[in-house]
Amino acid sequence: MNNFQYKNPTKILFGKGQIENLATEIPENSKVLMLYGGGSIKTNGIYEQVSKALSNFEVIEFGGIPANPEYEVLLEALDIIKAENITFLLGVGGGSVIDGTKFLSAAALYEGEEPWDILAKNMRTLVGMPFGTVLTLPATGSEMNSGAVITRAETKEKFAMGGPGLFPVFSILDPEVVKSIPTRQIANGLADAFTHVLEQYMTYTVDAKLQDRFAESILQTLIEVAPAILKDPSDYKAASNFMWSCTMALNGLIQQGVPSDWAVHMMGHELTALFGIDHARTLAIIAESHYTFNLDSKKDKLAQYAERVWNVTEGTKDDKAKAGIKKTTEFFHSLGIKTKLSEYTEDYKGTAQIISKRFEERGWKGLGEHGKVTPKAVEKIVKMSY
Repeated sequence: MNNFQYKNPTKILFGKGQIENLATEIPENSKVLMLYGGGSIKTNGIYEQVSKALSNFEVIEFGGIPANPEYEVLLEALDIIKAENITFLLGVGGGSVIDGTKFLSAAALYEGEEPWDILAKNMRTLVGMPFGTVLTLPATGSEMNSGAVITRAETKEKFAMGGPGLFPVFSILDPEVVKSIPTRQIANGLADAFTHVLEQYMTYTVDAKLQDRFAESILQTLIEVAPAILKDPSDYKAASNFMWSCTMALNGLIQQGVPSDWAVHMMGHELTALFGIDHARTLAIIAESHYTFNLDSKKDKLAQYAERVWNVTEGTKDDKAKAGIKKTTEFFHSLGIKTKLSEYTEDYKGTAQIISKRFEERGWKGLGEHGKVTPKAVEKIVKMSY
């Protein structure tokens, strides 16, 4: 196992009725900017619960953060933060709203001229404006980590950001919100969390036995609860396991002491930026090709995954590794998620070259756990995903 340092300061309030405790988690006399997305919280009862809990605070609202948090939209919120002297941010939504809140946390204290530099220049945020979250869509794990991804529609770019200053102070996780989520978004959440685990697990062994078991248990739980939660989103037991698995998939715990990949995400982000495809679905598009292309370097872990997660016991190590890839694709299909780019757009030709060129221009010359997924390799992987 590799050396590591781990600290996660986010307080989790999990379970039914936890939104009632919101007021006790925000510092007294805070001036709060409440951020949310398209307005679904006003039809599923969450807005009413949050508003009631915040009745003793001065609250300004900002809605309309899109599914891929858009830079120009967030700048409008940033103007409000500065004009109204906001002191605390509250993101009420899924990963996109929370990611947008993180960007605003960083930008609110940024002293440079162009906040986009935080993203384009990969600046780590050491101190941000304090914020909390009320999770309405399990998927990204953003409610308990310090990372975010922001899109700029003008340039069709999507960049990640992060730093120790971007952990939520607290996050409220009430599984009852799941019953109001559309089936498509539940499927996305399952696929997103599943791929988050794979990115931290499907590398090479460093004899981190407990970390492997943690990762495998999250994958097994997602596989087990997927049919139940898709059939009946009001199943509280399934919703609880689904929500907590999504959080545990990317709160940093399973990544400690082990190598991680993230090349699937880097390629997937480009598909979202270029075509507006749901984030989780871009991961499903890339995954099979990525693992197939890198079969030799990932063979041991792929075979272990096939054995422990999918109970594949027959065949050679190569056979098991390939079976693990196949089982992963079949899992995505069981969620109703298509796994080829051509199933989402007719304009896919040339995409591989575009993404490869972007990576080359950004200096991203070696992705993956070994740093050997070159722009040329990216081009081949994306082309395999057509």
